[in-house]
Amino acid sequence: MTHAPASLTPTQLQAYFAFTEVSALVRPAVEKQLREVGDLSYVQFQLLARLGDAPNGRQRMTDLADGVVYSRSGLTYQAQVLEQRGLVTRSPSPEDERSTIVAITAAGRDTLATVFPGHIATVHELLFAPITAEDARDLARILGRVSEHLRAAPPRSAGRRTK
Repeated sequence: MTHAPASLTPTQLQAYFAFTEVSALVRPAVEKQLREVGDLSYVQFQLLARLGDAPNGRQRMTDLADGVVYSRSGLTYQAQVLEQRGLVTRSPSPEDERSTIVAITAAGRDTLATVFPGHIATVHELLFAPITAEDARDLARILGRVSEHLRAAPPRSAGRRTK
């Protein structure tokens, strides 16, 4: 069992506050762009983007929920909203009737194509414009390590399922 420190160092505290401040400033701007251009919530965009990158544009609902770190019931609702808009389809898995497969439609791909240019510009302007390429590599490496650590003992919605 690891021993928890009694306090954070000044550097750790500075890093923590910077991380939470950046998160609090970037996310609303990204959400605003997604809503204005694609009428998408942040989670709906993540769902479409993951499906757009998935083989055959399909994934199991549980894998999507684990990937976006969102409750399965909440993601089911978001997928239902996207299905009503014609951006995804949902169907039972041929391998496991208890699983649901979500697939992106042509309309969903069109929505991604509409949203992505502004999304990329927003993320670049807010997060990457003030730092160097080396800083971005360091940030990716550091946050990747933290993500791996957090996923080692995740809350249920963040855990990766084996099948």
